[in-house]
Amino acid sequence: MIDLHTHSTASDGTFSPEELIYLAKKEGLQALALTDHDTIDGLKFAYQTAKEENLPFLCGVEISVKFERPGHFHLLGYFSKPEIPELNDTLLKLKKARKERNKKMIEKLNSIGIEITLEELKEIAKGEIGRPHIANLLVKKGVVKSFEEAFERYLKKGAIAYVPKALLTPSEAINLIVKAKGIPVLAHPVTLKLNYLELKEYLKELKEYGLKGVEAFYTEHTPEFTKFLIDCAKELGFLITGGSDFHGENKPDIKLGKGLGNLNIPFEYYENLKKVLDLI
Repeated sequence: MIDLHTHSTASDGTFSPEELIYLAKKEGLQALALTDHDTIDGLKFAYQTAKEENLPFLCGVEISVKFERPGHFHLLGYFSKPEIPELNDTLLKLKKARKERNKKMIEKLNSIGIEITLEELKEIAKGEIGRPHIANLLVKKGVVKSFEEAFERYLKKGAIAYVPKALLTPSEAINLIVKAKGIPVLAHPVTLKLNYLELKEYLKELKEYGLKGVEAFYTEHTPEFTKFLIDCAKELGFLITGGSDFHGENKPDIKLGKGLGNLNIPFEYYENLKKVLDLI
């Protein structure tokens, strides 16, 4: 069992990078990747701890990408080492934009009579702040009854307090990963909200930009959709990956390595990524 899509307190997870490694060992995982949103700040801690714990580990990042259709596009990047200087400038700009976005969402909520502060969010997050922390605070204050309701009413795309992210284009994001000697992989294709034909054509377009892989195994993918993605990957020469999108208590139903209980990702997919990274 492996998990190549996880988050720590360096972005919007609730486990520190070190705690994530310890949990992976406890759960019997054979390999792990840390893929925080728009940051690589947690990688050096996870990488060192994984080495100490003798856990096969890949350094990663997840970047939000501009997508004009109803769904949303995230790009995973995998690397062999935690120091990735080629990413620093771009990720710092995205991090600054994320902070501005948080302030604007707080202001929007305040303007409709929902009193929350940045200080309250910092106390909850214990690290970088994201929409999951705002959702949890809204639950804590009794504004909504559940995390899902917070997103539905206030935080999802098109909702009253939603603020768009500063995003790279698909070609910019893919080229950024490639130039940094990484492997760019399309994360959870289900969130693109494309039909099979549209998705296959879009994968061909992304291949022209330099995409190297697709996350076929994901807890929201049906067995049929997973098979479709594996077939597409084989046809297009893509690497196949998979992960739970683990966030700790911010997504309590999602378990490390297991997702909603429907994941069992073969170790060979970690090995295939590692072989390619060793050649870059």
